[in-house]
Amino acid sequence: MRLSPEQVLAIKQTATTVLGDDARVFLFGSRVDDTKKGGDIDLLFETEHPIQNRATTMGELYVSLIRKLGDRKIDILLKDTATPAAPVLTIARQTGIQL
Repeated sequence: MRLSPEQVLAIKQTATTVLGDDARVFLFGSRVDDTKKGGDIDLLFETEHPIQNRATTMGELYVSLIRKLGDRKIDILLKDTATPAAPVLTIARQTGIQL
């Protein structure tokens, strides 16, 4: 995994602050592979609570991450109880690492 312990902590803190104590976050994509270089940070955030305003929640996650990690390319997937099944979510969970 190509994230520092400080970056992992910042991501987990963001998940808890925005989504609550039961939030889970997975890193997936190229940052999981230690042999690769560069690449964006791909994150799947999950919560068991329904999200009232997905756009606002996504914005809160993104802004918090940029403030903590600096200006970099971050891709966010968000799954709550109302999110329909999708192949990208399955792949992110299967190939990702829970932080």
